[in-house]
Amino acid sequence: MDRLPEIIRPQLATLVDRPPVGPNWSYEIKFDGYRMLCRIDNGSVTLFTRNGHDWTGKMPVLAEAFARLPVSQAWIDGEVVALNKADVPDFSALQNAFSTCRTAGLTFFAFDMMFLDGVDLRQAPLRDRQAALRQLLSGVDDARIRLSNTFNEGVESLLDSACRMGLEGLIGKRMDRPHTEGRSPDWAKVKCLQRQEFVVGGISRSAGATAGIRSLLLGVYERDGGFRFAGSVKATLRPAQMRALRERLEPGAESPFFNPPKPERGRELVWMRPHVVVEVSFLEWTSSGEIRHGVLKALRDDKEADEVHEEKPVAPPATSSRRGASSSVAGTTITNASRIVDPSAGLTKADVARYFDAVADYLLPYIKDRPLMIVRAPDGIDGEMFYQKHAEGQRFKAVAQLPPSMHPGHAPLLVANTREALLELAQLNTVEIHAWNAIAPDLDHPDRFILDLDPDPQLDWSVMVEAATLTRVVLDELGLQSFCKTSGGKGVHIIVPLAPVHTWRDVKGFSHAIARHLAKVIPQRFSAVSGPRNRIGKIFVDYLRNGKGATTAVALSPRARRGLPVSMPVAWNRLHGLGGAADWNVLTGIAEARSRLEGGAAYAVEQQITDRMRRAVRATD
Repeated sequence: MDRLPEIIRPQLATLVDRPPVGPNWSYEIKFDGYRMLCRIDNGSVTLFTRNGHDWTGKMPVLAEAFARLPVSQAWIDGEVVALNKADVPDFSALQNAFSTCRTAGLTFFAFDMMFLDGVDLRQAPLRDRQAALRQLLSGVDDARIRLSNTFNEGVESLLDSACRMGLEGLIGKRMDRPHTEGRSPDWAKVKCLQRQEFVVGGISRSAGATAGIRSLLLGVYERDGGFRFAGSVKATLRPAQMRALRERLEPGAESPFFNPPKPERGRELVWMRPHVVVEVSFLEWTSSGEIRHGVLKALRDDKEADEVHEEKPVAPPATSSRRGASSSVAGTTITNASRIVDPSAGLTKADVARYFDAVADYLLPYIKDRPLMIVRAPDGIDGEMFYQKHAEGQRFKAVAQLPPSMHPGHAPLLVANTREALLELAQLNTVEIHAWNAIAPDLDHPDRFILDLDPDPQLDWSVMVEAATLTRVVLDELGLQSFCKTSGGKGVHIIVPLAPVHTWRDVKGFSHAIARHLAKVIPQRFSAVSGPRNRIGKIFVDYLRNGKGATTAVALSPRARRGLPVSMPVAWNRLHGLGGAADWNVLTGIAEARSRLEGGAAYAVEQQITDRMRRAVRATD
């Protein structure tokens, strides 16, 4: 019997520009309400918001209804809404219900169940979880708890009907996938109008006036923590909501925006502390990063301000399984382009090839003249994958081979220094690209070492960020400049560039000493010993990648995991603002690489390991 989890984070949908279709996709109405999760434990009911806040006291009648369900233990996911006379969700009515403490008439639409009477269902496919939920609710005669209807066909007409009814849109879900906490390509949201949350960073009012609000100055947080002006919207809410808005606004001494708007004639701009979240519908984003034709919809007190980013629609996951089609990417023919590489998201060989082409200018500096190890997945990431460091009979056109004299006693090593080489790797079903810590022709002296912070998977991302920051502090105290990137999995890679003057033995020994130093100074957080048992509740400082011939996934490489996340270089001050080490994938990583990527040249720092540094990390041995 499984133990009832204390907390489960909800699965979140990825915004797409059109609804994906396929045999495993099912659709539900996108409810205009508050996301809510219900935990039942032998009659004790707790209602959690998407951020884990306990709202049970705000909905006592609904909690009582859940307590009457014929179940001992359960985790149920859904949306709380206020229905109007036409049985359509009304968000303003929902907010009014909470503000007046009149929540008895609210309805909970259930759409997922992650735990049921001693059985953890999170690894079961959604169709099985929903079947169990359907069976649980089949005999329940309480209009407060309803099952969300699902639709498998006629998605375009369903979307059209939803838009004409004034609904937000649809949520598509992969019925064959397990539950995933956080943002996932397995769930896709498609909206009628663009609509999202913004943070109020100021107001405008008539020049000379001491009160009143003409419009709200809206902002979104960038990935690096910066607060960007994103346009304005007229302050038109119901009187009660406007009173609530005025009560929450707190004047600030200066503009919170890094790109503040210019005041218009006859109007005055008043800055506010950026913590009030509102929801706005709008027509489109302009090229300057502002919204057009915005309409203020509501205040949102269920979402934190620092979670509000610009939502960028992506192309929906492909669902074709045809293997015969070919495609041309930057002049390179990709055969079997529609072959599915990641069944969980429907991502194809063509998606991987287009990603390599789009980020080539940014990826190539990280691998130029470095011996490679590639991970190939001819049958997709759910099939057998194999690792390749040498040609092994393969005839390459663009991928080069280093002279055997550079690595005596071994077959020639592979390097990829051009866009054509990257696309050739994609044609060979390559998913991951790993590289040495040395550059040809001098393969005897590494030009960097890497500390791979590998966490217990149960640890929260905030713990990972803290550990990475502590590691950086140690490196700073030693006098070594360092850089970081997400692993594309759970951890963080810390890169320390070196002048190529040290031996492999020296570098590996020094990195091992740092790992031991961290584990001794902060034993509750770090481990210097590999193996799952040794990192329970801890982070293993993996120094083993620093020997000759060892490799690490390079910056911008996709990873052979669900969703095809990518390893992304980030500035140190941006790390805390990420949601995790797999924030970007082969679809969303392209825009990130183009707009914000710190250049690979930043790693080219000439620094050496000194005797003082060696003594410092071994002083606690």
